[in-house]
Amino acid sequence: MQLLIKNAKMLKSDGELQLHDIFIDNGLIESIEKADESTRQVSEDTQVIDAGGKLITAGFIDMHVHLREPGFEHKETIETGARSAAKGGFTTIACMPNTRPVIDNPDTVRLVLDKAKEANLVHVLPYAAITKNELGRELTDFEALKEAGAIGFTDDGVGVQSAQMMKDAMARAARIGMPVIAHCEDNTLVEGAPVNEGTFARKHGLKGIPNESEAIHVGRDILLAEATGVHYHVCHVSTEQSIRLIRQAKEIGIKVTAEVCPHHLLLSEEDIPGMDANWKMNPPLRSKRDVEACIQAVEDGTIDIIVTDHAPHSEEEKAKGMQLAPFGIVGFETAFPLLYTKFVATGKWTLSHLIQRMTSDPARVFGLKSGRLEVGAPADLTLIDLEEEHSVDPATFATKGRNTPFTGWVLQGWPVTTIVSGKVVYCES
Repeated sequence: MQLLIKNAKMLKSDGELQLHDIFIDNGLIESIEKADESTRQVSEDTQVIDAGGKLITAGFIDMHVHLREPGFEHKETIETGARSAAKGGFTTIACMPNTRPVIDNPDTVRLVLDKAKEANLVHVLPYAAITKNELGRELTDFEALKEAGAIGFTDDGVGVQSAQMMKDAMARAARIGMPVIAHCEDNTLVEGAPVNEGTFARKHGLKGIPNESEAIHVGRDILLAEATGVHYHVCHVSTEQSIRLIRQAKEIGIKVTAEVCPHHLLLSEEDIPGMDANWKMNPPLRSKRDVEACIQAVEDGTIDIIVTDHAPHSEEEKAKGMQLAPFGIVGFETAFPLLYTKFVATGKWTLSHLIQRMTSDPARVFGLKSGRLEVGAPADLTLIDLEEEHSVDPATFATKGRNTPFTGWVLQGWPVTTIVSGKVVYCES
């Protein structure tokens, strides 16, 4: 299968955009030539896409998503999640194991991979649970899970409360060269709390989730990572205290990496308009000080990558209100336009900085072959119309979830075509 993309703007190392033609054969990038110098001759059965000057990048990589299947197909399926990811410009996604049944055995890992293959849209990389049923009582069979295709271990959705259990997990993961990905949350500090411990909680008489509930686990796990030598990755960082600890750990050479979500870069608790559960996520929206700390950490490299934590729920579930509704918002289809509009269009970040945090950096952190726009690389690519501007309308989402706080936001920089292994999996109609 051959594909020629003509007149696509590529971002060069100096930040300039230049028109190029990209030829793809058998799922790989075979050649990249300047558009005005291209001599490529193609056969009649070669698919040709004229990009018309739109930006082309390596496909986005999202290393923290919830596809809900198996068990919660009313929220999302692997197919609908993959379709939503493709619409958002993502070509590789890594799904969390807090499904029902939990992804804690080789059969369930293989089920996810089979469903992803059947969907035939984006690359789906499954994480496996650290503990059986994510109950924090007994470690899973790491070796068998790795053999089945798991790419790392996490009990995302809940923090591993026992330090001994986490240390044992890290030691076992280190022995087989696998990362531990941690949802950092001390349950004794957060039980029953739906929002951040701050102004919104006080105004509405709600119990709050304090910053230290996250940072305590981050600090604990950094010490355990130092002791075991494991690659330790911190999920959805949201607090200034956590960032301070991660920065110090990196400075002394501990193998720690970290991620942040768009909503923790764009929103604070002061933005929450009322008791609308579409603004309820875990970690919660924090203070403006925490938001600024997260932005600074992305800029200086303390936080390595940007993820969505795509977490769809049904409208009925979110209608239960701030106290009773489940945590989580959807993220695939708004991630790049949100970040481009907020940080690149305003001149705060360069375009290359944003793209790096969503492509080559996640590939580097997790040892993936994708994330590169160069000859010989996998043909996982995204075309983006940087001039396209329209408002966020959940009714148009490909995901089953409609739970977003960004409804009505006018954004620019929308993905229009997504290519995976040389095959077009999404094209804006």
